[in-house]
Amino acid sequence: MSRKYIDCREFPSERNCTVALSADSEEELLEAACQHAVAVHGETESPELRQMIRQGIHEGTPPLAVQGVASRPAPAAH
Repeated sequence: MSRKYIDCREFPSERNCTVALSADSEEELLEAACQHAVAVHGETESPELRQMIRQGIHEGTPPLAVQGVASRPAPAAH
């Protein structure tokens, strides 16, 4: 069984989120990603949200950089 991941850097957002989630199963990853989308990005839980997330799931582990996405500066420490 291959590990699966989803990377917020691949989705445009006002927050410029750099979170990447991974799990051993697609269902576990889907649940975690839905919770993240609702809690952090203010999305509404829906079949459409789940489908969009499913389309963003990849095999393997998240890369250090995402091609086509400019690196973002680290947030300032408080």
